[in-house]
Amino acid sequence: MNEVMKNKRKISAYKIRLGIAAIVIILSVLAFFGIFYGLKFLNAEFTPLLESTISDFKFGTFFILLGVVIVTLLFGRFYCSTLCPLGILQEFAGFVFNKFKKSGKTSALPAKNLPYKYFIAAITFGTLIGGSTLLIRYSDPYTIFGSAITGSVFGLIAVILILILVSLKKRFFCTNICPVGAVLGLISKFSMNKIQIAEENCVSCGLCAKNCPSGCINIEQKTVDNETCVKCLKCTSLCPKSAIKFGKTKKEPAFSPKRREIILAACVLAAFGGAIKAGAEIGKNFIQKARNIILPPGARDANRMANKCLNCNLCIENCPNKILVKADGAFPAVHIDFSKGKGYCKFDCTECSKTCPASTIQRISPKEKQNTRIAMASIDPEKCTECGLCTFECPKGAISKENEKTILDGTKCIGCGKCKTVCRFHAIEIFGINEQKII
Repeated sequence: MNEVMKNKRKISAYKIRLGIAAIVIILSVLAFFGIFYGLKFLNAEFTPLLESTISDFKFGTFFILLGVVIVTLLFGRFYCSTLCPLGILQEFAGFVFNKFKKSGKTSALPAKNLPYKYFIAAITFGTLIGGSTLLIRYSDPYTIFGSAITGSVFGLIAVILILILVSLKKRFFCTNICPVGAVLGLISKFSMNKIQIAEENCVSCGLCAKNCPSGCINIEQKTVDNETCVKCLKCTSLCPKSAIKFGKTKKEPAFSPKRREIILAACVLAAFGGAIKAGAEIGKNFIQKARNIILPPGARDANRMANKCLNCNLCIENCPNKILVKADGAFPAVHIDFSKGKGYCKFDCTECSKTCPASTIQRISPKEKQNTRIAMASIDPEKCTECGLCTFECPKGAISKENEKTILDGTKCIGCGKCKTVCRFHAIEIFGINEQKII
């Protein structure tokens, strides 16, 4: 009877974790489709938290990042199975793929824990700390998920390749490629609570190893690699003998790294240091060719935006007037495009600054936004018919009529672009400025 009750508790723990993951993936999709982002839960994603702490340090953000680290140190990589949208997508894809596989074809052999993932993490996070998000855009799970959901070509290709990996090698991306997984995995090696196999209860049926999405269970040696384990708790719910437990570890031998591990750590640290320096150099020379770029209020300047933006595109989908566009040949990060003349930056809107999880677009109040110059308008007198429509629409009163002539007061203009949307004769253009200023 006790065994039955224990199994029920384990199954419920797995289902609770799965239910939370389902809610997270649904909310993630809604947020990236611009339908609902009321909870702002994506602000708790690891890489945006780290970037926000580096670029715009605030104690609140720092403590959330510290909280993710502490939870991992206590319980292991629950982040990867419960909060990471790309990780959750892989899990659900694994369910689908397994439906089409014959039960005998699933290998029970443990997956290899490959050391090159530490170099990927060292180089990507090193360049991030050095001042550039260039590499993290192509490897971070949150950014890949966001760019895929919003239709970016790279994101779509990356997700397709990752799902192919899931069909062939389960969560290989999470265990041997993902830089976030590598960092959280190292922390998990020292977590207080781990997945363990009680040898006295195990009958070596292999059910746990065959169904482990991370391939971290060695049924022959009856061990679990808690560094690669994403704490999905599937094994605890499947074990018929309650041999797999999640909890405080037995007393382990003192940390005694082997010579090979010491050499590997030294090489990774060297790569990390070199990547920091490289990130600083990339940041200096990244956008020398960019001209006339208009940025969302709070982005400050083109150099900062190009080097700090993760290109997750969350702000684009949540922009009510749809004037934000993705990175393109003109600029390698999110920016404003007034060229179609159909949209403008709403005078009282701060959605982009509120939705940016990495603080690349700094949080500003509506009053600050209304006084932030993001661009500058220019009126072509040869095209202007003096109809006066723009004078009525300018929220700052920067355009007026004097002696039947339309006059623009540059000291008042904030470059919101509203005047351009009402000009029927294309007499008004909006030009980028070097740095946003409060006027």
